[in-house]
Amino acid sequence: MLFAEKLTTEILAPVPHRHWTFSIPRVLRGLFEHDRKLLGLLSQTAYAAILKTFQALFERTDVRPGCVISLQTFGAYGNWNPHAHALISDGVFSPEGEFLPLPSLDTSAVMQLFRRLLLKSLHQAERLSENFMRNLLSWVHPGFSVFAGPPVQHPACPVEASQPQSLESQARYITRPALSMDALKKQPDGTLTLQTPPDPRTGATSITLDPLEWIHRITAHIPEPGQHTRRSYGAYSNRCRVSVSSRLAQDFAGRTARSTTEDEDSEFTRETRRTWARLLRKIFEVDPMLCSCGTKMKIISVITEPRVVDRILRHLESERCRARDPFQARPPPRTAAARLQ
Repeated sequence: MLFAEKLTTEILAPVPHRHWTFSIPRVLRGLFEHDRKLLGLLSQTAYAAILKTFQALFERTDVRPGCVISLQTFGAYGNWNPHAHALISDGVFSPEGEFLPLPSLDTSAVMQLFRRLLLKSLHQAERLSENFMRNLLSWVHPGFSVFAGPPVQHPACPVEASQPQSLESQARYITRPALSMDALKKQPDGTLTLQTPPDPRTGATSITLDPLEWIHRITAHIPEPGQHTRRSYGAYSNRCRVSVSSRLAQDFAGRTARSTTEDEDSEFTRETRRTWARLLRKIFEVDPMLCSCGTKMKIISVITEPRVVDRILRHLESERCRARDPFQARPPPRTAAARLQ
């Protein structure tokens, strides 16, 4: 969540972006599982394929696209499936900071280049023999896949700079966790049922796993110590972060100002913009500081002592507390005492 927010507010330039996905065939997945350092090679090769393709389209070697890649190792079934998601500018930046829109897009050409570069790199790293590399290059259906375009849009429609919420949603998608806890349920016999997309062969929508098998699957996706799963390249790299031209910056500032609502500029929102309430509001689309009666609440104290917290929770769960409406009108204490006499 915080990474997606920082990405859209501090790193990505105010230009159109496109969501790219780079996948590899099953025959190569075991190499990346046994040697996690090869995941960095997967990320570097994906960017190299984009860079060479974009430079060829503009017939220039001094231009760079902006690229942020997120490495993921999990598939829809919790299995090992290394692939790369990327948010890439739909064009390139010149050394002066000028943005040049992409004239055309051919994902099949990017896929072929990505395929050759990765196989060549694996061969140079002594992970593939020359005969096996040539065999993979001869496959009619290579098993490599390169997809361009947001999942909910046509590939010809990149995310525009005037759609920051859509762009942040894409950033959250490419950095999502390996599993949604709602998809995992424990059965009475102790096994675990994982909800999955329909199996293309059997049509099954769930798989049953032994607890130890589940632990093995989920722990396989824990990154190695010091391994970076999110990397920036080209115009978005830390070394040469793009200097956006003043014209682009002014256009973006104007669009942002017009898209800001009164609620986002309210005093209450400004007070909670840097707190937990703002994050909850963005994730669940519900304002936690808004009472059911419509009044905006404020924090008066923070209780951290476990004994006091337990007493409050027990009181809230008691029948006495549930039977009484805290907002129901009641007489003053003295009047109530007089009625009892």
